[in-house]
Amino acid sequence: MMYLPHIGLRLLTVLLATGLCLAHTSARAQTVATSQQAVRINQIMVEGNQRLEPGTVQSYLLLGPGDSYDPVRVDLSIKTLFATGLFADVTIRLENNTLIVSVVENPIINRVIFENNRALKEDKLRDEVEAQPRAIFTRARVQADVQRIVSLYRQAGHFAATVTPKVAEQPQNRVDLIFEMSEGPVTNVRRINFVGNLVYSDSELRRIIATKESRWYKFLTSNDNYDPDRLEFDREELRKYYGDKGYADFRVISSVAELTPDQKDFFITFTVDEGIKYKFGETKVESELDALDADLLKAFINIKEGSLYKNQRIDSAVDTLTFAAGASGYAFVDVRPQRTRNRETRTVDLNFVVNEGPRVYVERVEVVGNTQTLDRVIRREVQIVEGDAFNRVLLDRSRNLVRSLGFFKEVEITEKPGSKPDRAVVQIKVEEQPTGELSFGVGFSSVNSFLVDVSVTQRNFRGRGQFLRFAVSASSRQQNIDLRFTEPRFLGRNLSAGVEAFNIRSDFIREAGFRTNSLGGSVRVGFPTTANSRLFLRYTARSDKITAPEVAAIDIFGSPIFDADGNLVTTCTASLQICSQIGRRLTSLVGFTMIWDKRNDPISPTRGFNVSFDQEIAGVGGDVRYVRSSLTGDAYRGIIKNFILSAHLNAGYITAWGGKDMRINDRFFKGGLSFRGFDIAGIGPRIVEIVDDGNGGTTDFARDALGGKAFAIGSLELAFPTGLPEQYGIKGALFTEWGTLGLLDANDKIVSDEARFAVRDNLSIRGSAGVSVFWDSPFGPVRFDFSRIIRSEVYDDITKFRFSQVTRF
Repeated sequence: MMYLPHIGLRLLTVLLATGLCLAHTSARAQTVATSQQAVRINQIMVEGNQRLEPGTVQSYLLLGPGDSYDPVRVDLSIKTLFATGLFADVTIRLENNTLIVSVVENPIINRVIFENNRALKEDKLRDEVEAQPRAIFTRARVQADVQRIVSLYRQAGHFAATVTPKVAEQPQNRVDLIFEMSEGPVTNVRRINFVGNLVYSDSELRRIIATKESRWYKFLTSNDNYDPDRLEFDREELRKYYGDKGYADFRVISSVAELTPDQKDFFITFTVDEGIKYKFGETKVESELDALDADLLKAFINIKEGSLYKNQRIDSAVDTLTFAAGASGYAFVDVRPQRTRNRETRTVDLNFVVNEGPRVYVERVEVVGNTQTLDRVIRREVQIVEGDAFNRVLLDRSRNLVRSLGFFKEVEITEKPGSKPDRAVVQIKVEEQPTGELSFGVGFSSVNSFLVDVSVTQRNFRGRGQFLRFAVSASSRQQNIDLRFTEPRFLGRNLSAGVEAFNIRSDFIREAGFRTNSLGGSVRVGFPTTANSRLFLRYTARSDKITAPEVAAIDIFGSPIFDADGNLVTTCTASLQICSQIGRRLTSLVGFTMIWDKRNDPISPTRGFNVSFDQEIAGVGGDVRYVRSSLTGDAYRGIIKNFILSAHLNAGYITAWGGKDMRINDRFFKGGLSFRGFDIAGIGPRIVEIVDDGNGGTTDFARDALGGKAFAIGSLELAFPTGLPEQYGIKGALFTEWGTLGLLDANDKIVSDEARFAVRDNLSIRGSAGVSVFWDSPFGPVRFDFSRIIRSEVYDDITKFRFSQVTRF
């Protein structure tokens, strides 16, 4: 009993002693802290810095000379210095009223070296990593780069690849950063299986997804390598496919990748639940906005009751309703489709609820990716500015306007959150493409004629959006010098202005029996009339000289004849129609072009149309009087994915006035690229020689083409994918073209010898069909036209193959 109180007494003594010691220590610490806080800093010294100036280090401190020492501010200063990423270590101490800041600077990267990278090119790796020469070396940044490189290898099929970063120290606190690769084997996809699919077979579903099974002949693609990210994309592709086939309940239960025992390949298994097939039921629109009529909005929805259920149609309906509301002045709308499945009737009822969305305003417009084009060239096409209400319709229109410039390969407009919930930052991301063109064309006709055409064009001169073209071309038919310049925003206004000077020598001796030499120039202006139309005005003055083959005139004794001035007298050997046109005349004309463009995309349209009407009136001075009118129209319609049907119409009419004759060089000549299957000036009125066919009859032998006063050419074209990998850039199109050219004046049909010659002008219909192949080659776009004539006249000039190419820079 006496033992326990004795132990308790000793324990109490120890606790009391300990408490006194702790109290003494705490009091001493408080005294030291209080004494340091009372110390005033006289000066600040920086030690350990090699590249940075002391003032740079001191600028990050929260203390300065004359301040009292504060441990809290010292701690914050240390954290601030570390946050700069410039230092590997930082300590701060106080000695004799001097604050000493000791730093260890992070080294500078001297070189970034990649070793043992055989599967990936070094350029691709450099584009991916953030570490660059002369950048600050940090371990966190290096580890992030390692993960990026590993991700690249996984996408390339090297799932077992590892990356080891190494550092080689160099003088002056510099390091060489070395990424050492261990690529490992390529992990291919040996087999793709589907479980639960009853409607569509495994082979059909394999064609839908991006991942492909490995085969020996697929050495040019990488989609047969295992990539987990691509697998997630495949899941989404399956949902889209089934969702557009009526299976509204479809889901991917799982997608499992199993490595083979030899660790070289993967087996991939998709487990799916297809569900039942639905059709569209009742479709309704509810509008919470008084000014938007629900019945009117419903008219914009192209979903018919009883048609096959497709998710794509619902998405299109949402976009259409959003666009319609935006066009009505409601920039902030929220369209939410509500689906009601009726399993008994296998229908899905839709209810689109249109409500006012949150009001958002544009805080800032950013332009990125324009390495050549000036910012203002892009911004002037954007239909909204800072402070405007966010409007999706105007953004879509702005994207089309920027794309229509033709300066960029890709144009993407995205919005990012601004500094406040009701603010948005609009980012316009562009990818520049070559805007200079060195073009040449090569063609082969039915009479083995060969032509080459060369020109140089810059459509984005000095990055200002200006158009400059200087062409010095020569071919068997034409020699051309053309200088053209256009300023798209004359005087800073939405007004284009341009000038042109040209000298064109054309040789149509074989086709039409004459040559022309045109020297002149023009000025033009253009301005928008509506959001989708534009008007161009122009004035042109040119001097045209027509010549024809001539021979020296001889007398009855066979001697050449000279005039009174001693000049040799010549005689025209061409047809009567050509000889009557010989001489020089001045043409002075005014004209306009009206363009109405309703295409959904100016570069690769899939729906919509554009119409152009052009008219010229010659006779504002000069020697020539005529009125020329022409109409061009194009319509586009996407049928299924990457299949686009287009229709094209081109028609024109020209007539003389004021008692003047229609000159041959002002008439229409068609063929070549304007009518596939026929050579240049290959159709239309023509002088023919009537020859004996050897069977008691006659046949027409083609002579000179005379051109026509009226023409009409229409075509249908179906663009389709070739099935080759997209990176090859090869596309195809089936086409058929039909048209006519003719309608000469009576005095243009007179021939010198009616028994031997005649003029054929009957406006007969010509037709052709064939296939065009377009190749976006590394040295520029190439086009091949293969044609088969369906209907023609015996005197037409036919060409079954044509090749043309443009080289861009």
